[in-house]
Amino acid sequence: MHLLLIEDDLDLGRALQAALRVEGLSSEWLRRAADAPAVLDAAQFACVLLDLSLPDGDGQSLLARWRRSGQQLPVIVITARSAVEDRTAGLDAGADDFVVKPFATAELISRIRAVLRRSARQASEQWALGGGLTLEPRGHAAWLDGQPLELSPREFRLLLELAREPGTVLPKGLLAQRMEPLGDALDFATVEVHVSNLRRKIGADRIRTVRGVGYLLAAP
Repeated sequence: MHLLLIEDDLDLGRALQAALRVEGLSSEWLRRAADAPAVLDAAQFACVLLDLSLPDGDGQSLLARWRRSGQQLPVIVITARSAVEDRTAGLDAGADDFVVKPFATAELISRIRAVLRRSARQASEQWALGGGLTLEPRGHAAWLDGQPLELSPREFRLLLELAREPGTVLPKGLLAQRMEPLGDALDFATVEVHVSNLRRKIGADRIRTVRGVGYLLAAP
């Protein structure tokens, strides 16, 4: 999954990106609030890590504007502001979690996983998708009726993206972007090939085509 990091501290930003890579999470790093709206419009992110004290504005105001506009992307605030009033204000503005600096990187990673689970309506590290299909994002593994599935990296990413927005039709263009977040978006023909291959492995009826729009991971 691909995360957006908005943090102006160079050392912390580099350290967080390295830690995310170890966990198999890619990220885009911004240092100014003004740069955030343009990249958020692309909608390829699974979660945002947001510092409140940015050189060109207040992260909390940015968060409040996102929520007023209907942006539902999970947001974890990371900040040196430790007062109870700051924490409650951040949560009331729409943050999904609030982490005070300095923090242990391992704790932040665990909080990211927890937020992503909640957004996908899952209760544990193994996501139960119904009909014997199980997914473990951290281990990049999937099972069908208890048997391991042999998925390519892109097939796994496709399944993960469909699974983290249950009941939602994901446009083909959005999937093309999310499946290759650090490079050029895949062409639609390549997405269709991966959808076909994944259907063959998990069952053709599990991925529904909404003609002219995209794909939906269907309930069994």
